Amino acid sequence: MSRRNASPVQGDQLMTATEIAEMFRCSKMTVYRMINSGDLPAVRIGRSFRVYRSVVKQHLRNSAAIPPQRKSE
Repeated sequence: MSRRNASPVQGDQLMTATEIAEMFRCSKMTVYRMINSGDLPAVRIGRSFRVYRSVVKQHLRNSAAIPPQRKSE
């Protein structure tokens, strides 16, 4: 996904780099690097970046080191 392809769901909330850093347990600089590299799509509002909550959750699902286990039937 590029920054321009962020596709939020209707009524989605925007998150700041600080909020994302707390969620990811990393530094704000790491979040800004992810945004600047295009790994985390963001929108620019004034001088700051915001990321849709649904995009953050999707990023976490797509970048999981261990894929979620499927239930055996």
